[in-house]
Amino acid sequence: MTSKLRFSRKYFAIPYSVLAILFVVVPLFMLIVYAFMDGDGSFTFDNFSRLGNGEVWAVLGRSFLMAFLTTLICLVVAYPTAMILADSRLNRWAVLVMLFIMPMWINSLLRIYAVKLVFEDMLGKGFGLVLLGMVYDFFPFMLMPLYTILSSTDHSYYEAAQDLGANPYKKFVHVILPLSLPGVISGVLMVFMPTVSTFAISEILGDSENSWMFGNLINYNLERGYYNVGSVYSLVMLILIFATTIVADRLTGGKTAKQGGKVL
Repeated sequence: MTSKLRFSRKYFAIPYSVLAILFVVVPLFMLIVYAFMDGDGSFTFDNFSRLGNGEVWAVLGRSFLMAFLTTLICLVVAYPTAMILADSRLNRWAVLVMLFIMPMWINSLLRIYAVKLVFEDMLGKGFGLVLLGMVYDFFPFMLMPLYTILSSTDHSYYEAAQDLGANPYKKFVHVILPLSLPGVISGVLMVFMPTVSTFAISEILGDSENSWMFGNLINYNLERGYYNVGSVYSLVMLILIFATTIVADRLTGGKTAKQGGKVL
């Protein structure tokens, strides 16, 4: 008897599973192993003693400050922009959305070098120029989820609030903002977490004194062969990012990954 081969949709997950194992699980396992290993390959906790260095925490604090300011500026600018783009009268003008999304099609390093060429003489290399580069690079990642959630929201809620006598301020605070909260949290995560761990932008636009980020510290150790120390710092960064994701998921009730709508 010949058995018929039945094709299942779950087979589509096989290539992704293989790639995930090779490029996520295996590197993560190696990172953990190196973090608890000394130069001779013996098990040790001595690598974690580097975390007692005050300079390390100063760099980490600067990274979180940079991430906070970048996220705040992106949110303040992107939210009203997303509201304008999501307006029913402008929603059909896809070209307006494309003007904000098209920069993402260009290589990130090219965009950062463009910022350097235009603004370096004006601001000088340092914290301010790095902040400008961060905002410019990550702004679309804040705009896209906000535009998606606002454009897919049923406008009858807004009309009902107006019919009940709500002024524009109350309509925004009690209706628009709560409905768009999953998009806000999603945008915050998409901007905050990469900003904390990035090193290329601060490497190009910053100096080692005022704009040295935690990602630069990890890259510095790995480039010089200090894999054990770099793995410890990377593990700390992973734990902080994981904790941030859990908190955000708790705040939105797990809705950050469930928001619907179309980008265009």
